[in-house]
Amino acid sequence: MELRVYDADLNLQGISENQTSIQWKRKYFEAGNFEIHLPLTNDNISLYRLGNIVSFRETVEAGVIEDIQMIQSAIDRYIVVKGRFLASYMDRRLIRPTINFRGKVEVAMRSLLTGAVSIPHVQLGELNDFPETVEFQATYKNLLDYESKLSKAYNIGFRFRPDFTSKIIYFETYKGLDRSRNQTDRAFVEFSDKFDNLNKATYRDNDQLLKTVGYVGGQGEGSQRVFVTVGNDSLVGLERRELFVDAKDLSSEDLTDAQYKAALRERGIQSMNDCLRYKTLDCETIPSGNYNYLTDYNLGDIVTVRKSQWGLSEDLRITEISEVYERGNAKIVPTLGSPLPTRIDWEDK
Repeated sequence: MELRVYDADLNLQGISENQTSIQWKRKYFEAGNFEIHLPLTNDNISLYRLGNIVSFRETVEAGVIEDIQMIQSAIDRYIVVKGRFLASYMDRRLIRPTINFRGKVEVAMRSLLTGAVSIPHVQLGELNDFPETVEFQATYKNLLDYESKLSKAYNIGFRFRPDFTSKIIYFETYKGLDRSRNQTDRAFVEFSDKFDNLNKATYRDNDQLLKTVGYVGGQGEGSQRVFVTVGNDSLVGLERRELFVDAKDLSSEDLTDAQYKAALRERGIQSMNDCLRYKTLDCETIPSGNYNYLTDYNLGDIVTVRKSQWGLSEDLRITEISEVYERGNAKIVPTLGSPLPTRIDWEDK
């Protein structure tokens, strides 16, 4: 495989083909990441530098180099290059000072980017006019974290897509297609024992972080403090799992009472989106098996998963795809459902 390396201004610096391993992990709700192993040569040392951009013909994304390791022993001499996809540039920006938004989620995601300090070469891509709406207030939040939060809450993917010819990086939002058995608009995709495409399958079902009712506290003290409730407040017994969200940082200035409570509810909903029951299936497949990767299914699509021995029959979204290239072979490892996250603190410090 031919790897192309560019500088931060999207100018081609060189091409290499002597890598021994590429792990290219695409993510629907976050910036993806990558790891590349190469021989420790003078050319590779010169080419693979921090801040340079790595791409190859088969991918729509590109990655920025953030970590370089050079390893030498009596039997090995190699370089390990790691980084995240270009959407990680948003990790370098804050939402500031305070933004009050009410409208379509896709417009919010675009507005947060354009409202931050500009990122070189980045422009907005095509507007899709997705219908989902949101109302929120954000103050000095990490831009990438907040984009990921909106993406996860409303199932809208995002990415930075580089055009190396025009030297533009497009911020794009997109939605996967429903390819499950429960729809009739297109051919279905099924991962199952029947279709022999559940190689090395690992299924995980976890409710440790699950919360079902959230109490959101806004401004004020004691009995004067504003509270709203989100989730299913009718639940009782062991099904009721409560969460408190401190949202004193949300200001009511220039907002009506209804608008302020709507912003509090949105904060609560976003916080509870990190407190779900997580069902995840990882499996290995090959790019051109009974379903062709990128043609029959892609990142963000919803597919059917069936494994009778485990009692598993569900429609799950492909939230991550790991592309692994080693010794001339390629394999695809899709993650179906949402991977169990580390706990995310949405509150301001």
